Amino acid sequence: MNLLHDRLHSLLKGFVKNGPAGCSLQVMHNNETVFREFIGFADIETETIVKEDTIFRIYSMTKVVTCVAALMLYERGLFLLNDQLSDYLPEFKDSIVYATNENGNVKVVTASRPILVKDLFTMTSGITYGGNENETQIQVVKEFEKLVKSRESLTNRRLSEILASIPLAFHPGEQWHYGLSHDVLGTLIEVISGKKLGEFFQEEIFSPLGMDDTFFRIPDEKLHRLASLYNREEDGTLIKNKNEQMDMQFHIFPEYESGGAGLLSTLKDYSRFAHMLANGGKFHGKRIIGENTIKLMTTNHLIKQQTPYYNWDYLKGYGYGLGVRTLIDKAEGGINSSIGEFGWSGLAGTWVLIDPKEKISAVYMQQMLPNFEAFHQPRLRSVIYGALK
Repeated sequence: MNLLHDRLHSLLKGFVKNGPAGCSLQVMHNNETVFREFIGFADIETETIVKEDTIFRIYSMTKVVTCVAALMLYERGLFLLNDQLSDYLPEFKDSIVYATNENGNVKVVTASRPILVKDLFTMTSGITYGGNENETQIQVVKEFEKLVKSRESLTNRRLSEILASIPLAFHPGEQWHYGLSHDVLGTLIEVISGKKLGEFFQEEIFSPLGMDDTFFRIPDEKLHRLASLYNREEDGTLIKNKNEQMDMQFHIFPEYESGGAGLLSTLKDYSRFAHMLANGGKFHGKRIIGENTIKLMTTNHLIKQQTPYYNWDYLKGYGYGLGVRTLIDKAEGGINSSIGEFGWSGLAGTWVLIDPKEKISAVYMQQMLPNFEAFHQPRLRSVIYGALK
C-alpha cells in the first residue's frame, strides 16, 4: 500500500498548496482502512489543523443518506417507486407546469402526468432549486426571500407545501434537473415514518453505524470542531465565508432539516456510511439496507429523453440512479474505476466514491468555494484505482 500512500499524499499536498486550507481523505478496501490522512488547516486564522474529529458541511452528500433512508422504507413495503407522490403528500395532487408557447410567452398548464415517488429520487420531478434560468427557479427564490424576511419557521412539510404551490419547470419525467427533489423526499420520509428526518436518520442509520458526529444541528459543545468555509479568490487567497445563509441549517431556519444539503459530518463517520454501501449494506455486522436494493439504487434510471439534461462535463461516463451518479461507460469518461461505481459530492468540495464490486469506498473532505471538484475528484479516483488494483 506504500504506492497508494505516496501517490495520494502527494496529490493531497498539491490540493492544499493550490486550493483549500486543508483536506482529509479515507480509503477503505474489503473492510480495512488502507489510507487516511489529514492535511492543512480547518481554520487558518487560529491555525487549527484538520483532524479526525473535524466536522465538515457535507451539503449535497446529504442526498445519498436521504435516498438510502427512503429506500429502507421502500424495503418495508411502505411505498413503491411508481406510486404517485400525492398519495403521501396531497399538496402535489393536480400539479401544474410552466410552459412556453410559440411566441415565447410563459403560461401555466396542467401536468401531463402526476409526479411519481421515483421522480424525486431521479431529479425528474420538475422541482428546482432557486435561480434565474426559468420561471420556476425565479419563484423558488421569491418564496425563500419571503421566508427569510418574515423569519417564518420552516419545516420540511412547510417547504413541501411551498414547492407544491409553484408550477413545475417541466412535465414530470421529461427532463433531469438538479433541485429540491431530495428535500421533498425528506418530507416523504417524515410522513411515512412518523418521525422527524433527523430522528429517523439517527435511529436507523447513525446509531447503528456508530456515526456519533453526524447531524443537522451541531451541538454547542462541538462547534469548535467545525471547519471554516473559505472563498478562494482568483489570486489564490482564501477569505473566510461570512454568508449566514451558507450555514442556514443551524442559523436562519433552526427547525429545517434539509434532506438535500443539511448534514454535517466527519471523515470517520461518513466513511462508515460509505463502506456500509460498498459492503452490500452491512458494516461491522449491522445491516442497514439490502444488497439488491443497492443494486437498484445504482442502476442508471435515466431514459433517452432525460439524458441530454444530465450534462455536467466532469460526470461524463456516468448515468444517474436513485440519487447517485453511477458509472456506465468507462471509455466516455476516461475512467479506471468499475462499472457501477457510484456516489455524489457536496457544494464545498466533499466527495464520496463507493464501489460494491471491488468493496472500495473513499471519502474526501474540504471546505472551499469554488470547490474545484472537476479537478480534484477525478484525480483522486484515478490514483486510488491505479494503486489498489
